[in-house]
Amino acid sequence: MNEPDRDDVKAMRQQGDLGRYLRDQIAAGRARRDKPSTAPPPPKPPGYQPGAWPTGTRPPDPPPPQPPGAWSRALEAYREYVVATEHRDRLDDGSRQTCPCKPCTDLRRKP
Repeated sequence: MNEPDRDDVKAMRQQGDLGRYLRDQIAAGRARRDKPSTAPPPPKPPGYQPGAWPTGTRPPDPPPPQPPGAWSRALEAYREYVVATEHRDRLDDGSRQTCPCKPCTDLRRKP
């Protein structure tokens, strides 16, 4: 395609065709950009149902029931761990020995 030069633009402006020419150029560019792809979408697998679990699969099982008191024991263990990590290597005299509190001594016994 030939690009218009200064004389062509000047002539179009005098004739009143410049606006129509520019609108045609914009429309041609949009038509090239918005052209749908020619490749067809891949086929759906056999037995496909939109929104359903794929064939041969199922939702996950719910978590198994916990024995009574399991959550409270886990919470206590976590709290002891937090206290132990805050106290570890911090004694009042500034030495680098292990803290003598119960959670710290329990952690030292664990492998």
